[in-house]
Amino acid sequence: QVQLVESGGGLVQAGGSLRLSCTASGRAVRSVGWFRQAPGKEREFVAHITWSGSPAYHANSVKGRFAISRDNAENSVSLQMNSLKPEDTAVYSCAIYSGGSVYDLGRRYQYWGQGTQVTVSS
Repeated sequence: QVQLVESGGGLVQAGGSLRLSCTASGRAVRSVGWFRQAPGKEREFVAHITWSGSPAYHANSVKGRFAISRDNAENSVSLQMNSLKPEDTAVYSCAIYSGGSVYDLGRRYQYWGQGTQVTVSS
């Protein structure tokens, strides 16, 4: 049984930075994705990284501001978030990719973490 635990969320002012971590236990993880969900909105793809660390994909809404990376020795994946905006406010969750050719759909992932809240004030 794989368990994912996210950490690093919090309250930050617009323009600030946060670094989220997703740590896995139970087995080594391969490709991992980050998603977010704001109140009243659908879950949204944020970023995806493969086992080797390349390629990595980012949603257009975060490209240039967020960066996904991984530390296989620690079995963890991080999401560095810079230049945060109020519209980035959401619960951020990581999940393990099940495989296939589409990486930005939540249904292609399994073993979700509980999520961590990110709140960006204006």
